[in-house]
Amino acid sequence: MGYLLIPLQLPTFALFKNSNHTRTLTMSTTRRIKTALISVFDKDGLAPILTEMKRLGIQIITTGGTQRYIEAQGMEVTTVESLTDYPSILDGRVKTLHPKVHGGILARRNEAHRAELAKYDLPEIDLVVVDLYPFEQTVAQTDDHEAIIEKIDIGGIALIRAAAKNFGDVTIVPSKEDYDTLLHILTEQNGETSLQDRQRLARRAFGVSSHYDTAIFGYFDRTTEQPEEAPDSRDFKRSVSGSRALRYGENPHQAGRYYGDLEEVFEVLGGKPLSYNNLVDVDAAVRLMYEFRDDRPTFAILKHTNACGVATRPTLAHAYRDALAGDPISAFGGILIANTTLDYETAEQIHGLFYEVLIAPAFDDDALELLSKKKKRVLLRLKEYPARPTTFKSLLNGVIEQDSDLKIESVDDLETVTKREPTRDEIEDLLFANKLAKHLKSNTIVLARNSQLLGMGCGQTSRVDALKQAIVKAQHFDFHLDGAVMASDAFFPFPDCVQIADEAGIRAVIQPGGSIKDQDSIDYCDANDMAMVTTGVRHFLH
Repeated sequence: MGYLLIPLQLPTFALFKNSNHTRTLTMSTTRRIKTALISVFDKDGLAPILTEMKRLGIQIITTGGTQRYIEAQGMEVTTVESLTDYPSILDGRVKTLHPKVHGGILARRNEAHRAELAKYDLPEIDLVVVDLYPFEQTVAQTDDHEAIIEKIDIGGIALIRAAAKNFGDVTIVPSKEDYDTLLHILTEQNGETSLQDRQRLARRAFGVSSHYDTAIFGYFDRTTEQPEEAPDSRDFKRSVSGSRALRYGENPHQAGRYYGDLEEVFEVLGGKPLSYNNLVDVDAAVRLMYEFRDDRPTFAILKHTNACGVATRPTLAHAYRDALAGDPISAFGGILIANTTLDYETAEQIHGLFYEVLIAPAFDDDALELLSKKKKRVLLRLKEYPARPTTFKSLLNGVIEQDSDLKIESVDDLETVTKREPTRDEIEDLLFANKLAKHLKSNTIVLARNSQLLGMGCGQTSRVDALKQAIVKAQHFDFHLDGAVMASDAFFPFPDCVQIADEAGIRAVIQPGGSIKDQDSIDYCDANDMAMVTTGVRHFLH
């Protein structure tokens, strides 16, 4: 991603403030590029830049593979080896780390520094173009530790930092993502850069170098065993490339910005730009549907990150109808998600509903054509479920981090603790309800039957209140609860919840267990022909 840099008429000095003082740095308004050092891993996009450099008569200094590439374009270069009178050594680990290179980059264009350059026969280097070894890509492609270590760029990082530090006189292009910016400078500005151009690129350069170092730290942090005597020695470091401004944050008076590569997860097929709240809800929807990714057709409707309708059925259209029936009022303006291709029959039903975002792994052509008629409603094709082994959030004076809750209970995880065993259909419903409870704000209770959400209570300060809310919602939408099941995100400290559930017609319960009073709830179930299974896994969500 390049930047369009337009030269501005700046004064011949700039003021830089720090905490102690303000100093004046005298600099020329523009600098003409006469000599460039190019050392890049990825040569794609370099050819038009070289053409413009040849037109402008810019001398090129380069190394190794970059040298061979440029010479293949029919251009002459000065090799680093001929400049330094020193060969590339140690399997190429040391090439550009030399005073004749870094002196020419770091020298200020003043009388004293130029005298030193002349004394030691060092060239002025006006432009540095670098594309670093692909460390992150290598980590993603192999577990070979030695191969990964060899992709830690040393010389390239040193060149980037040196040129960026001396942005008053030197232009730094720190990545292939900035080739377009350089091409603009060469074609539209005839190789002249303003101080603003150079400072913007220096900012970009330190962003590239800090991201690169953070990725390296992350690799060592993951793969290096921490000493037992220093359990608190870890640091929290994250770097996310790319960002987009959002219309606002949760509310219009709050600024908002998204950092990351949304295109890696979604293809945007239509609709208005996603808002802060849309992104939060979409994340919750994708995390929920991850639980059902390999199941029969499943449809979910969420509002403010909580599922208000979910159903699994033989067809997606049927699943949508039963998900909507769970709470058609809350579905207004909600987030919709399917785990399979969205067909025309389902699209016809959805088309009449006002929703914010619709997500599916694929859309049939006729379905997409119909849904696209509503221009503001966002359509997202889910390319892949994002890998997220850890989650974190900012709070107080820092950050908390945890492993993601990736546990999905199966039949093998269930322990029947009552005299009555749950039926086969009840087990299926219990597992379905348990998946939903995991993704609703605590305290939460889920009521379900026949793989359909009937009612839920979430975000309540007591489990009894969550259950009562779930029952009221189910009854409000004309669901009877006879034969339904109940899931709880945490244990029952008292038998009151199972008693209320029994009186409402619920016949089977799933919960983590672990209360010192578990037996009280089990005894009530035994006395009233209810089945209860425990999982041993709590799913709090705050």
